[in-house]
Amino acid sequence: MAKQFAKTIQECYQSSLWIMLGMHMLTTIGFYFVTNNGGGDAWGYWHAGRGLSWETAMPLLSEAKGTYFMHGFNYFFSGFLGLGFFANTCVYAFLGFWGMLYFYRIAYEQVPLNSRFQGLKLFPFLFYIPMLHFWSSGIGKDTLLFWSIGMFAYGLLNIPKRFLLIAFGFLFAYAVRPHVAFLLVAAFGTAYILDGRTSMGKRLFLGAIMFAGAIVILPTVMDYVKIEEISVESIESYSDNKAGLLSRSHTGSSVDISGYPPPLKWFTFLFRPLFFDINGVPALVASFENLLLLLIFFKVMRNKPVEAFRKAPFVIKGLTLFLILGTVLMSGALGNLGVMIRMRNMFLPGMMIYFLWVLSYAQVKGKSNVGS
Repeated sequence: MAKQFAKTIQECYQSSLWIMLGMHMLTTIGFYFVTNNGGGDAWGYWHAGRGLSWETAMPLLSEAKGTYFMHGFNYFFSGFLGLGFFANTCVYAFLGFWGMLYFYRIAYEQVPLNSRFQGLKLFPFLFYIPMLHFWSSGIGKDTLLFWSIGMFAYGLLNIPKRFLLIAFGFLFAYAVRPHVAFLLVAAFGTAYILDGRTSMGKRLFLGAIMFAGAIVILPTVMDYVKIEEISVESIESYSDNKAGLLSRSHTGSSVDISGYPPPLKWFTFLFRPLFFDINGVPALVASFENLLLLLIFFKVMRNKPVEAFRKAPFVIKGLTLFLILGTVLMSGALGNLGVMIRMRNMFLPGMMIYFLWVLSYAQVKGKSNVGS
């Protein structure tokens, strides 16, 4: 069965990459038309880069975090190179597709067997999800995070040979959103310690390095998210305030989550909008995608997901813990469905690869007919 799957993967590998590229190009064009209106983050980053000089951009690139780093980074494209908005969008789309290839390779190398859902082969179908491409195809933090997280995770498949790739992915994520870099090292540090395939000494050594890195960047993270101290009260206060700001009527597809219990907040972050949330074409497309993911999730939950997690390779463990940490922490701070879709995008590959792994593991164990 494994050999048959490998042959099937090899046969569809090139063709599926071309389909992915075509999907990415189409969503890039869509992103351009949606954001080419003189407003929004994408236009703001492009315009800010045009207004900088070498002298003003370099300090932002080397010292700033978040939005101001994005201004400095974008200077190279819209300022130094003088690219128009569409050309600048295409540069980011290339980086987003590059990140997609990293996640694709992780699934290709780490998941031994393909699985079907209602007769549909989930690999590579899940990598065709339109919103996965849309939010990684345009000018913005989401695209750069998608690229850097994919780079970081793929590098960890071969730490000695890809150490520079790991370091670059981490540093880029840290510059774009420091709290995401913190979640990365916390998730993958924990995953490495839990990985029974590696000697205890190596696990403790690399795990300690990652946790030390998390501690070093913690003050920057707290300053970035404006939390003065680590306590339940301060984190809850930050989350409630952020959710309130993002739930205001002028933000668009808002949903007031402040009164939701935690499980409903997690569900909202992972699987909404659904059809009762539709307020436009993007929400309609996202609703179909989320319904598919939700149905696959139910199937995964029937196939011993905890046992499969324990047996998962280190990188899949890390991506899954990154997904869990991100869902728990960010679901309480986001009250706008549009923002949720954007923020979820960097965690979505981890969810997809975990789904593929659990269903593959069930086939290997012979306890499910998921491959039929």
